[in-house]
Amino acid sequence: MPRLSLYRPNRTRDYQFLDRRISEMYTVGGIDIFIHKFLGPKATTPDGSSEDISTLTNADATLPAYSQSSPLFIEDLLLLENRDRAYDPDVYVMRGVYKHQDIDFDLTQFGLFLNNDTLFITFHYNNMIDTFGRKLMNGDVLEVPNLKDYHPLNSAIPEPLPRYYVIQDANFASEGFSQTWYPHLWRIKATPLVNAQEFQEVLKKPMVKDTAWDPGNYYPYGSIVNQGGSYYIAIKNTPADIDINNTEYWKPYTPLTEADLMTTRPKDLEINDAILIQAEADVPKSGYDTVKFYILPTNPDGAPADPTQYTADYTFSDASRTISDTQDQLTPTGDGYTTGYLTGDGIAPNGLPVIPGVSFPQGVPLGTYCLRLDYYPHRLFRFDGARWAKIEDVVRTQLTPGQKMKRYAVVLLTIRNRLTPMIADQFQVDRVCRRH
Repeated sequence: MPRLSLYRPNRTRDYQFLDRRISEMYTVGGIDIFIHKFLGPKATTPDGSSEDISTLTNADATLPAYSQSSPLFIEDLLLLENRDRAYDPDVYVMRGVYKHQDIDFDLTQFGLFLNNDTLFITFHYNNMIDTFGRKLMNGDVLEVPNLKDYHPLNSAIPEPLPRYYVIQDANFASEGFSQTWYPHLWRIKATPLVNAQEFQEVLKKPMVKDTAWDPGNYYPYGSIVNQGGSYYIAIKNTPADIDINNTEYWKPYTPLTEADLMTTRPKDLEINDAILIQAEADVPKSGYDTVKFYILPTNPDGAPADPTQYTADYTFSDASRTISDTQDQLTPTGDGYTTGYLTGDGIAPNGLPVIPGVSFPQGVPLGTYCLRLDYYPHRLFRFDGARWAKIEDVVRTQLTPGQKMKRYAVVLLTIRNRLTPMIADQFQVDRVCRRH
């Protein structure tokens, strides 16, 4: 009598029978899940199709160039990230099963966590392979249609808000092993999608009722139509047989995308901008303001000079007197006790006049201040009769990086990327970048 055993080295008819029954259960009791297939990092060749990548000028070995997209590739080998992801334009549909759960506090860890935003969905394994072509993996994006928000707080949104999830982990489900010891189910862990750089191809779809333009129809004011992939909005009631290029009735329209309407990023940016505006009002510049302090001039021997000497608020009682008079040339030789970290502002002590320019003025009296604009940062000098002595560098600037600072950062980054392959000593590279 042969030995009885449910397990067989090969997938026999017992396995096939059980697999069909399980597939039927998912067909009857499951829900349609729309899947955006992750193709890998975007191709980095100029046309995205060339096999010759030797012409690329990428000098960073941690950012390899790929001639095509593949889920086996890694865009950033240093940070192990795929920031610029490519997704299949086709959307796949598969039946899945997941368990609904209410808001629940997870007290098994330090802190307080909500675990209602993570879905564990199971799919029939063989149906997944036949439909999707591979196993579901990290990076694939799921859209769960039964969780759509049909009543958003913003009533101006024309369509229900979809609910997207991104797969974080995938493996065989423990409940999917049958009596033959072979798995039949694939279980994934998914978390809500955020408006990040990785998912721009998924969230770039316009959030508008897609109505194809028909020249024979009447369109009331505010109607939005799609003509050849471009959107137009009616700026007045439009009778039939009006051409779409008639600017009296139609104008181009750029609809908001899903990323603009269903994520918190626009509101986060608004909050961040408001915080920056208030921060710039409270602390406009680095260091502290020293303009309001009076600096006592000193004689050439270092002794304090007459405190009634010339200042910005000084008015002459005698019209024949000028600034070049001997008694009015004792200006402060520095910021004195007000000198501190990042306090150089290019303003002369006591509000005295400053001559700005890209060269030193000629024939000026003793104690004259000059602000050289060709220095970076700008530098304030004082003429002591024999030389132009440095007073301070203009380092008191805004704390928020502006376009100028961003431009300098781009220039320095370009210099560094070009010098690194040619100069082995990294300290030498840093020295050259600082000099620029």
